[in-house]
Amino acid sequence: MSQSASGAAGDGSRVRPQGSERALSEAYDTALLDLDGVVYAGGHAIAHAVDSLAEAREGGMGLAYVTNNALRTPDTVAEHLTELGIPTEAGDVITSAQAVARLISEQVPEGSRVLVIGGEGLRVALRERGLVPVESADDDPAAVVQGFGGPDLAWGRFAEASYAVARGVPWFASNTDLTIPSGRGIAPGNGAAVEVVRIATGAEPQVAGKPLPPMHRETILRTGAKRPLVVGDRLDTDIEGAFNGEVDSLLVLTGVTDGAQLLAAPPQHRPTYVDVDLRGMLTGQPEVTGEAGEGFRCGGWTAAAGDGRLELEGEGEAIDGLRALCAAAWTAAGDGVCELDSAKALARLGL
Repeated sequence: MSQSASGAAGDGSRVRPQGSERALSEAYDTALLDLDGVVYAGGHAIAHAVDSLAEAREGGMGLAYVTNNALRTPDTVAEHLTELGIPTEAGDVITSAQAVARLISEQVPEGSRVLVIGGEGLRVALRERGLVPVESADDDPAAVVQGFGGPDLAWGRFAEASYAVARGVPWFASNTDLTIPSGRGIAPGNGAAVEVVRIATGAEPQVAGKPLPPMHRETILRTGAKRPLVVGDRLDTDIEGAFNGEVDSLLVLTGVTDGAQLLAAPPQHRPTYVDVDLRGMLTGQPEVTGEAGEGFRCGGWTAAAGDGRLELEGEGEAIDGLRALCAAAWTAAGDGVCELDSAKALARLGL
C-alpha cells in the first residue's frame, strides 16, 4: 500500500483532502496520468499540461499515461503526445487493451485464437501476449474480447461476439465506460457496445480496465512504480481505480468532474488531493484543519455543514475553499454520500 505524503494511507477512507509539505512530484516516484481531461481535451493539450509534465520529468518523476481507450496502440498515443510537446515513448503508455490481453493470456493457452470486436490496439496487445486475433465466431476462438472500435465499427461485429458468447466462449471487455469524449461532444463508449452483447446473450464479461484491479496491476508491472500517484479527472474510473489499488490520487478539475460531484463523492471516489490542473503536481498541498463542530479551514476559507446545506465563509483561492468544503461534506456523509445543498457555497467559489 502506498502512503500519502502526509502519512495517510491511500485507502480512500479519508474524510478530507490531505496535505503535503513536499511537492507531489518529489513525494511520489511515478505519476500514472489519465489522458482525456487531464493531459489533453479534443486532441489539444490542456493549459499548463506540457510545462507541468516537463518540470515533473526534469525533477526525476516518472510519467506514465494510462488510458481505458483500447482503440489506439501505444505507439499512436506516444506519437500524439510527442506532437503536443510531451516527449513520450510507447513504453510510457499503458492501455486497457494491454490489461485485457494479459488477463486472457492467463486463462487460455499461448497461440489461442481470440475473436476481436474492436480496433488495432486490441490486436497489437493480443499478439504481444502470443494470441491470435480472428474475425469470426466460426474461427473456433478460445475467447472473445471487446474494446472501443471507433464510430465506424459495424453492427455485425456485435452479432459475431454474441454468437460466440452464446456458445459458451469466455468473454472479456477492455473496459465498460458507457461514454467517451469526442471533439463533437460525448459519444457512446465501449460499455455501450458491451451492453449490446449482454442483452443478446445474458452473459457477463470479465473486465480489465479502470477502475478494476487488472488495469492497476498492468500499470505497476509495466512501470515498476514503488510510490505511484494516480492523476485523473474522473471519480468513477481514475479515483476509484486508485482506491482499488490502494494508492494515492490527485484529482484535477480540467475534465468531467465538477465541484458538486466531488462534494457528493462516496468513500471510493474521494481523492487524496484536489487541485486545479497539473500544476498541482509541482507544489505541496495545503492542510485542511478543523473538526465538524468548529468548521474546516483551508487558506482563507472556513466550511461547515449547516441546516440542510454546506456553508462557506472567508475569501482566498477558490481551490482552497473547495478543499474545505470537501472536508465538511465528506465528514458529514461518513461512509455515505453527502446530500447537503452545496449550490450557494460553490457559487461563492465560481464553481
